[in-house]
Amino acid sequence: MAKQTTIEKEFSIEGIGLHTGNKSKMVFKPADKNAGIHFVRIDLPNKPDIKADWNSLSTGVAIRGTTIQSGDVQIHTIEHILSACFAIGVDNLLIEIDNNEPPIMDGSAKIIAQKILESGIKELDADKDFYTIKEPITFTSGNTKIVAYPSDKLEIDCTIGYDHPFLSHQQAKFEITKESYVSDIAPARTFCFDYEIEALQSNGLAKGGSLDNAIVIGPNGIYNKEPLRFDNEFVRHKILDLIGDISLAGKPIKARLIAEKPGHKSNVSFIKEFVSKAVIDKGEPKVEVPKKEEQVVSDEKVTVFNSAEIQRIIPHRFPILMIDRVKLYGAGDKKAVGYKCVSGNEPFFQGHFPGQPIMPGVLIVEAMAQTSCVMFLSRPALRNCLAYFMGIDKVKFRKTVIPGDVLELKVEVIRDSGRKGKVRGEAFVDGKLAAEAEFMFIIVDREK
Repeated sequence: MAKQTTIEKEFSIEGIGLHTGNKSKMVFKPADKNAGIHFVRIDLPNKPDIKADWNSLSTGVAIRGTTIQSGDVQIHTIEHILSACFAIGVDNLLIEIDNNEPPIMDGSAKIIAQKILESGIKELDADKDFYTIKEPITFTSGNTKIVAYPSDKLEIDCTIGYDHPFLSHQQAKFEITKESYVSDIAPARTFCFDYEIEALQSNGLAKGGSLDNAIVIGPNGIYNKEPLRFDNEFVRHKILDLIGDISLAGKPIKARLIAEKPGHKSNVSFIKEFVSKAVIDKGEPKVEVPKKEEQVVSDEKVTVFNSAEIQRIIPHRFPILMIDRVKLYGAGDKKAVGYKCVSGNEPFFQGHFPGQPIMPGVLIVEAMAQTSCVMFLSRPALRNCLAYFMGIDKVKFRKTVIPGDVLELKVEVIRDSGRKGKVRGEAFVDGKLAAEAEFMFIIVDREK
């Protein structure tokens, strides 16, 4: 059973706020079990206390940051602080602050993450509760779409895109663990375009912004002397922000999030909807997601491969990898079921009916074929082989597949001659047949 945590010893940070330009000092102190994370404005009479959860969100959420408030008292741009606490696993914390905005530091969560780890994590005598879901939850607003799928861990797949020559498209996908966050997400800095600066400042924002705490993007590159920390640093920072905003759920989350063009306003709207539909599990979450281990269903053995294991078997990678999970039944070489969560940030939707996105039928067939590849190439004797199409027959498309759908891809061997064969595939959405096909294949040694 996972235990709630706090920090071992207090620490402090100080600096200038990104949007207000105000100088502030924050002192992070351990808190007791079930307390949650609280900000205390020690600069004001009676030291107002604001709990960091969705109930405290400001009704006038800033476009470029997340604000919590109690009465007339506000604290702005808290997402980087919360992001580090949430990803590292700190559940309970008292944060004293002497102004209305945390220090922006270098524009990332790197320093706060390091401070938390240096302080140490202390387990408390209380079990963690988790938010989990049993059905997908979809949120859309304008060009933004966030879909949550059931999972036994927190995963984020994010895509951003702008009408800009230097930053037209970036995508990144991570399982959010303490280790992955510290190394791959926390160092990513906030950013803006050069043409936004005047408008931001005229609206009372970015008063503390500089090339020391934000990346400024011009038509041909960045103005900063320090190079990018990652090739896709911008989308990584969007993931950093999203983690901070979803922490306002108030409990750890177990879900697979697919986010297209997220922003603070949409993030907090999504988390309100998520909390209204999620369930709270005591202790380790019990979501209905097949585990890696073998299972027994109706006396028939089932072996489940997750995405990482699939990629060890077949050579397909983003953006052409079309399956997220595969179940093999019985001996594992006659029938299988693959699963594909169709998100709005799939690359093919950018050009295939972008005004009314529909998954191309040939890619549904490809998803069935990849499921078959896993079924055959998981055999020990064929682990170093490739499978090629020889022919496709009896293809029929029965139902459109759109963002938010979950494809269930059932394949079964019709003929197996060792290295040649024929497979029948059917694709379902919500139990309804979407496509079907038969395809012939040949298996060759990989080096050839």
